[in-house]
Amino acid sequence: RRRRRGYAAREFAKQGVQPGELAIISKESVAPYERPALSKGYLFPQNAARLPGFHTCVGSGGEKLLPEWYTEKGIELILSTEIVKADLASKTLTSAAGATFTYETLLIATGSSTIKLTDFGVQGAEANNILYLRDINDADKLVAAMQAKKDGKAVVVGGGYIGLELSAALKLNNFDVTMVYPEPWCMPRLFTAGIAHFYEGYYASKGINIVKGTVASGFDADANGDVAVVKLKDGRVLDANIVIVGVGGRPLTGLFKGQVDEEKGGLKTDTFFETSVAGVYAIGDVASFPMKLYNEPRRVEHVDHARKSAEQAVKAIKAKESGETVAEYDYLPYFYSRSFDIAWQFYGDNV
Repeated sequence: RRRRRGYAAREFAKQGVQPGELAIISKESVAPYERPALSKGYLFPQNAARLPGFHTCVGSGGEKLLPEWYTEKGIELILSTEIVKADLASKTLTSAAGATFTYETLLIATGSSTIKLTDFGVQGAEANNILYLRDINDADKLVAAMQAKKDGKAVVVGGGYIGLELSAALKLNNFDVTMVYPEPWCMPRLFTAGIAHFYEGYYASKGINIVKGTVASGFDADANGDVAVVKLKDGRVLDANIVIVGVGGRPLTGLFKGQVDEEKGGLKTDTFFETSVAGVYAIGDVASFPMKLYNEPRRVEHVDHARKSAEQAVKAIKAKESGETVAEYDYLPYFYSRSFDIAWQFYGDNV
């Protein structure tokens, strides 16, 4: 998926992959890109980031891999192709269009899908301009909505990464922004109460309204079917021209159900990201891997681990072919974010 495939491809090239040995199959219509750009630079009112500017691997200061790079290396990019069935026993993948692909080694980099309010049957959640952000199509929809509802009111549902970064982006685009989340403070998985208090104060100073301890329980639309009102569980009602929902993701592991061992909501791997099925590897959001630092299996959803797990898996795949060994994956959890003029970096666990 996007960046992980790009980083994996770069590592394969470094390890001397031969033309015709590697194919990347993606549901998306564009070559792998840096997804963090979508909640930041893509939404800037001036000099917004656009492809080909943020194809992988620019996010880590690496070479920008344009579609031509894959062609030069003899790596096949099979785009706009959704795999709907994976048969690991016969080593075949089937696409929605009915095409069949066979493989010797499979690297699963499917990432996560967005949790949607329609999944829970939230009243009115299918109205226009209730938006999510996972891929470049979502980002394009958001840009179009911001232009259509210029200087309007935006409600952001969720107080994690997406909520914080998109609230800042909407404010920069001159929207009146309200953030709503059920937790007692923002970014609860990483921030302590003290850090969150500072951060919320900073957002308030930028003119962002914060409503904590409640959730969106319903929406009303106008005559055009565009969202107009957000109803909160605590009885409050907010006007809205755009609603952005960032309430988390689910690892996309459904294709492999019952075929590989699972753990902690992901596909169980060893320190080389190989699953219980030989020759099948899983990286990024979907991998539940042994974390040396804490001596337990973990699943990590962040770009840094996506990049590093991709490189580790590819090194392991190439080492196996040549009978060499690779060092164990020794990962220090690392998270970062930027919004307005402030950035933070977080290492390890919130304890």
